[in-house]
Amino acid sequence: MEKFTTLRTAAAPLLQENIDTDTIIPMAKMVGVSVRGSLGQWCLAPLRYLPDGSENPAFVLNRAPYRGAQILLTGPNFGCGSSRETAVWALEEIGIRCVIGSSFGDIFFNNCFQNGVLPVVVDREVVNELAAEVEARQGAATIGVDLEGGVITAPSGKTHPFTVQENRKEALLLGLDEIGQTLRHDAAISAFQARDRLARPWIYEAGEA
Repeated sequence: MEKFTTLRTAAAPLLQENIDTDTIIPMAKMVGVSVRGSLGQWCLAPLRYLPDGSENPAFVLNRAPYRGAQILLTGPNFGCGSSRETAVWALEEIGIRCVIGSSFGDIFFNNCFQNGVLPVVVDREVVNELAAEVEARQGAATIGVDLEGGVITAPSGKTHPFTVQENRKEALLLGLDEIGQTLRHDAAISAFQARDRLARPWIYEAGEA
């Protein structure tokens, strides 16, 4: 998993409420997909494309300079709906490393941390203020995000604090998903298993039968 420390980039405002995971990556586009790397073209497809398959020129990520944005400013309850880790995969594949919003779907929020994408929760007023600054500069200005410091820096230089649960912050800073975090304790796990094998050998014998 890629580490997340600091980021300074263009930010795209997508303030529509209740954008669900089927909008982020439609179920029909996941059929037959077994590996990562092929979902980005369909990320936010219902919003990105017109019925004839051409790009929707009104959609923010189809417009320069938002097209290369790595930060998404989101409306309330972003990522709600059905559980699918592929929603985060799709966002990551189009370059999104951070989503800033007032609330997120719970499972989507958790999946972000497992895939190197930082979800930042701030008041809705802060999201709207950041979006207004970005739009006033036609997307040309950048937003900074410092995970370790817990600070968002607006294009104007104004700062907004945010908090992330400590263990999740550490995991992102180190680039570790849950498996990676567990493997940090590999020596302790192995030592416990060795002691337990001596104390309760019948359990291991049963498992090896």
